[in-house]
Amino acid sequence: MLQNWLQWNRRAKQWLWIITLIGVMAALPIGYNRMNTESTSKQVEYVFDYRDLIEIAEYSAKPQEFVAQHLIFMKEAGISTMAVYESSLRELMQAGRLTYYNSKDAALLQGKLETPGQNFTYILYTGSEEKEQVGPLVRAAFDRAGIVYRDWSFDGRDGLVVELPLQNSLLQPLGFDPMSLQKIKAAGLSVLPRLTDRVLPFSQEEAEATLAQLKDYGVTRILFDGDKVKGYTDNAEEKSLRVFADLLNKYQIGVITIENLKKEQSGMTTLAYLTDYNIVRLYSLSPTDGMRMKPEDIADRFLLAAKDRNIRMFFLNGAPSSSQEKSAVINPLDNLYLSLKGEDGNKGTIQRLADAGFAPGIAEPFDREYPSWVKMLKGIVVIGAIALIALLINAFLPGTLIAVFLLGIVGSAGLYVLSSSVLEQALALGAGISAPTLALIWVMNRIYSRTEGNQRFVGGADWTFRNKDKGQGVVIPLNSSVDAGGKWIFEGLPARRRLGLAFSWFIVVALMSLIAVPYVFGLLNNITYMLVLQQFRGVSLLHLAPIGLVAIYVVFYTGHAPIARLRKMLSTPINVLMVVVGLIVVAAGMYYLSRTGNEGQTLPFERPFREWLEGTFGVRPRNKEFLLAHPLLLVGLFAALRYRAAWLFVIIGSIGQLSMVDTFAHIHTPLHISIIRVFLGLGLGAAVGFILIGVWQLLEGVWSKWSPVLKRIFAE
Repeated sequence: MLQNWLQWNRRAKQWLWIITLIGVMAALPIGYNRMNTESTSKQVEYVFDYRDLIEIAEYSAKPQEFVAQHLIFMKEAGISTMAVYESSLRELMQAGRLTYYNSKDAALLQGKLETPGQNFTYILYTGSEEKEQVGPLVRAAFDRAGIVYRDWSFDGRDGLVVELPLQNSLLQPLGFDPMSLQKIKAAGLSVLPRLTDRVLPFSQEEAEATLAQLKDYGVTRILFDGDKVKGYTDNAEEKSLRVFADLLNKYQIGVITIENLKKEQSGMTTLAYLTDYNIVRLYSLSPTDGMRMKPEDIADRFLLAAKDRNIRMFFLNGAPSSSQEKSAVINPLDNLYLSLKGEDGNKGTIQRLADAGFAPGIAEPFDREYPSWVKMLKGIVVIGAIALIALLINAFLPGTLIAVFLLGIVGSAGLYVLSSSVLEQALALGAGISAPTLALIWVMNRIYSRTEGNQRFVGGADWTFRNKDKGQGVVIPLNSSVDAGGKWIFEGLPARRRLGLAFSWFIVVALMSLIAVPYVFGLLNNITYMLVLQQFRGVSLLHLAPIGLVAIYVVFYTGHAPIARLRKMLSTPINVLMVVVGLIVVAAGMYYLSRTGNEGQTLPFERPFREWLEGTFGVRPRNKEFLLAHPLLLVGLFAALRYRAAWLFVIIGSIGQLSMVDTFAHIHTPLHISIIRVFLGLGLGAAVGFILIGVWQLLEGVWSKWSPVLKRIFAE
């Protein structure tokens, strides 16, 4: 019975590999559909913060003229949109619409004594036009809060007395300043409103009136200010997110998500879904970067963001700062203009992005299509991923292939009912781990068969040792304690033959690892990943598991049978050297993980080197792939055919295989960019590997020539 079961598993292995390859083929049309989606949004929009412009203008002799002049400069530089905020009394005063005083200052203004026991707010409008246009905003805010106020005037100017301390009055949220909106439109610029969720309780009537007003100014998109979207606070009781989403759809206004926020704005995922993902991604350049970065560096950053991260809106910030060197208050506006327009014959940001296919204009969402056949193919991809994961488990637990595959089918069906998103991510992670691990196991077996003399196929149930005298294979059960040799240097294969085998194995390993790629983009084929509303979890596990699994395979599944090797290891006393080695491995692992993901740490010299790579090749290959992992893998394959210790290079080289898979887990990066990045890394890595092999051979020749001489010298 056991023999029949093992035979069925061996046959099933071939069928599961066929199912795996069918899953790969099924994922390819899904990837093509994604590439079509990624090509539907190419315009980029440049936005400046109008509040920052007002604050900078305060340090000029004539603030209103400064604002009007720089609105013209911005349009000439290529900025097409101004971001405006819901107003406050402070912002209205900065814009020159009104002035405000506390009770003490108001009394001094009038030449009177302060009224005892009174701490009110006194407001004076700058003129009749300001009273007519801004006055309703101020009154509506105080009416909404139930605050008592009355008319007041002084020196021919009208205003209000508000029975509220000035500090509290300044915190009252007002609507959008219509005079600022008119000035921006008159300058030929678009308006990007920044809405908050501070006006509570949520009012459908007020929200609709605001959107109707903004639509009259040509607004097509809203950027939320703060840590939550409009309507989130009252959503549990009022279902206000759905109400607000319906209003956005009615007025055909989309929303914006900001890149690199520490925490996504609350309610954004729900609002994006309810608006059918009428959403674009925005990158914000900080005031400090706008001041300190060189114009060409800003252009490089924006080009990378548009090309590699699907950013379609760039938000420019500026702030005044004191300069002791210039004895003046300075601002970054001129630097930003140069970065956009270019100087001295160098192309600026706008022209460089236009040359790359990202013309300036109004940012648009991706026009996504989800044909019915995608869902059917995705089902096939799911089955293929289960088969691939089962093959990996069978490599470590021979004879379990059929059982694991069937359990995977049943478990996946149950998980799909609970959460299809969790199922997709779990299978993508499992496939991402399985393919590189199986590839490295395959090549370790090839090395073992060429050196130690025994051979074990991926997922096989037995070890097969070659009888050197008769040329026949002898089957050794898994619980056997037969030693397979233990040699450290293997003779026989010439360098040219080893190089040919190493390069062919390098290609096969890469192709086997890339089997995981269609599973990653096939399973994670969702607009939420492209917009980073949802992220692929388990990146750290993907970066560690293949390395650990390959190391376990080498330790336990070569030489002795796994059980015998495990018993021997558990009975080995722990010494100081083992502890030191363990600490070094842990430290190296922590540093390795610190360099993974979007927040990975880099060395000081790496950033300019990355920028050079980007400028040279158009797409930057990953440093750890072409400078470390791929060359070490190729050198390891070459050297391991002669030196047993070189297996360590192969294990370290697995970093490159899993890194290739991880590249495609960044769904916000266009698929064609990831493809170019991976194959460019493989090509450059192979080139570096060949150079290192040449150096290795040179050093080996030097050692062969001089080692006998050195031995005689030391012997004497």
